[in-house]
Amino acid sequence: MSAPVPLRVAFAGTPEFALPALRGLLHSQHQVVGVLTQPDRPSGRGRQLTAPPVKQAAQSHEPPVPVAQPVALKEPADWAPLRAWRPDVLVVIAYGLIIPQPVLDLPALGCINVHASLLPRWRGAAPIERALLAGDRETGLTVMRMEAGLDTGPMLLQERVPIEPHDTGASLRARLADLSAPLLLRALAGLAEGTLAAVPQPAQGVTYARKLEKSEARIDWQWPAEQIERLVRALPPWARADTVRIDPRTGAAERLIVHAARIASEGACTPAAPGCIVQVLGKQAEGYIRVHCGEGCLDLLVLQRPGGAPQSAGVFARGQHALAVGEQLGAAR
Repeated sequence: MSAPVPLRVAFAGTPEFALPALRGLLHSQHQVVGVLTQPDRPSGRGRQLTAPPVKQAAQSHEPPVPVAQPVALKEPADWAPLRAWRPDVLVVIAYGLIIPQPVLDLPALGCINVHASLLPRWRGAAPIERALLAGDRETGLTVMRMEAGLDTGPMLLQERVPIEPHDTGASLRARLADLSAPLLLRALAGLAEGTLAAVPQPAQGVTYARKLEKSEARIDWQWPAEQIERLVRALPPWARADTVRIDPRTGAAERLIVHAARIASEGACTPAAPGCIVQVLGKQAEGYIRVHCGEGCLDLLVLQRPGGAPQSAGVFARGQHALAVGEQLGAAR
């Protein structure tokens, strides 16, 4: 068996999702000659300027990896560092910037992208969340050759992953991230040896994973319980599913954030209008607040008031502003 062919690899990525792939490269036979990542941005309560996770990992490596942070890749000066690094291949994973054709043409072996879906399903910005919201039973990773279109390039490798009933956006993202490094190294080995064939994406089954918006977090109690439960599991921390409660004592609207929920069994769902609380169980361990939906009922398990900490439904049900049977959740923004 011949020894693996080492490549000069440039890496483009930004969030934590890209870290396993970058670390896999840094500990492989390949040479990571430079990293492209987005600029530092304000973060946290103090809005302190913070480097993206990929930059932190590149700079903490020994020896540190050169980092470039262009605001865009529109002008030759923006991709000058990449040209200077002379990579054989550019690996892109969750970078967040559009890569123009002149950049795609720079590496001798081209540019490859690790995308978190089974292409051509869920091309675009939020494939993990969209798969969960749609109730997909599986997803995966696709390594593809990049071209100017949005995730339209020919596929090199795919790995399928079942979506478990308990999966959240965070848990599914973590599993896919962990699988990205070995899949990427297989792809690079095939590219280096010339044994990896690119397969065009089929024309059928194309869907687009549009960017998530905070407006999507508001629960519509006319939806089936199953759809609302998926919403609760899918959304990221900055866009948690929420609803509105009108305080019966003051008449003031209060936002309630829902961190966890489950679908109530069919026989446990008392008929009522969508959004109506039909049962409150205040036990700390097994407590829930049962809400009627367009179809079926949903048990709210962990809730939070803005500015407060998440609380179990049992604790929430016994608080000063406890929810009561017969109250109606949901109101216009």
